[in-house]
Amino acid sequence: MSRESIIRGDDTSSSANDVSTEDTVVSLRPQSLQEYVGQSDVVDSLKIALNAAKKRNEPMEHILFHGPPGLGKTTLAHIISKEMGADLVHTSGPALDKPVDIVGILSNLNAGEILFIDEIHRLPHTVEEYLYSAMEDFQVDFIYGKGAFAKTLPFQLKQFTLVGATTRAGLLTPPLRDRFGIMYHLDFYSPEELSKVVERSSSILGIDISEAACREIARRSRGTPRIANRLLRRVRDYSDVKNSGIVDIDITVVALDREGVDKEGLDRLDRQYLTTIIDNYNGGPVGIDALAATVNEEVQTLVDVVEPYLLKMGFVLRTPGGRRIGEASLQHLGIKDRWKLL
Repeated sequence: MSRESIIRGDDTSSSANDVSTEDTVVSLRPQSLQEYVGQSDVVDSLKIALNAAKKRNEPMEHILFHGPPGLGKTTLAHIISKEMGADLVHTSGPALDKPVDIVGILSNLNAGEILFIDEIHRLPHTVEEYLYSAMEDFQVDFIYGKGAFAKTLPFQLKQFTLVGATTRAGLLTPPLRDRFGIMYHLDFYSPEELSKVVERSSSILGIDISEAACREIARRSRGTPRIANRLLRRVRDYSDVKNSGIVDIDITVVALDREGVDKEGLDRLDRQYLTTIIDNYNGGPVGIDALAATVNEEVQTLVDVVEPYLLKMGFVLRTPGGRRIGEASLQHLGIKDRWKLL
C-alpha cells in the first residue's frame, strides 16, 4: 500500500479474484499542462515557474490554488507532481485533526516531494502553526516536558513543496497565506473551453457525440469542468438506453431536461434558492441563515456550491443587508412585474 493511500485512508487490499478499480474506472483527469484545458493565464505562469525550478534543480515554491469547486485545483497539483518527477502525498484539512498528524507526514516526506492539502482553510489552528516553520525553514519543533521544564527539539525536514487548495481563500489566516510563494485564482470556464473539455472526455470514454451536443452540455455546466463531465456521463447513460449510444443535440436536450438542468445550467436547488428569495422575501434582501433554513439546506452548501455561479452570472446580488434577487434571474425565470421586486 502506498503512502498516499495510507494517508488518505484508502483500502487497496483485495483478493486475487477482485478486479482493480484502475482497470475499470477511466480517469478523465489531464496528465500534463498540454492536455489541460482552460485557465490559460494560470497555465502560462505555472509553466514558467516549473521550468525555472527544474532549470535550477530546486523544488517548486509553495503554491496556493483558490476558487470555486470543480475547476481543476486537484488536477493541477497532480500535474505539478508529474512535471517535477516527484511523488504526491495527498491529504485534506479536516483529516489533519491533531499536530501529530501533520508532523508525521512532514517528517516522512522525501526531498522534492509534493504535499497536497485540499480544503486547507479547514486546518485546525494547532496544526496550522506547525506549517509555519515547516514551509519557511523546513523545520518542525517538538516540545517535550511541561511548564518550566519544557524544552524544544528542532527536527530538520527535507525540502518539499506544499500545494494548498481552497474554495474560501478569505478563511486562510494571514500567516499561512503569506508563506505561499505562488498564488493562483481559478475562475469559471467559458462555454468554448468547456466544449473542448467535453470533446476530450467523450474521446476518452469512447462516446459518439456531435459538436452541437458538446456545446449544449458545455452551456449547461455552470462554467465547471467537473459538472461538464458529470452531465456528459448522464447524457451517455440516457443515450445508451434510448438512442443506441449516439449522442446528438436532441437526445442531449431531453437528457439534461430530465436531470433538471436548464439552459443556463441551473439545477433544482438553484431554482429553489432563487424562487425562495422572490416568493418568501419579495426579492430580498434576506440573510443567508434565514435563506438556508427556508430551503432546508446547510449554509455552507449555499455559500460554496450554489452561490458562486449565481453571483458570477448576476442571478443574485450580495449586499450588506443580505441576498437580493438579480435582474438576470427575473429574466431567466420569466417573472413579470419586476418593478415590485427591484
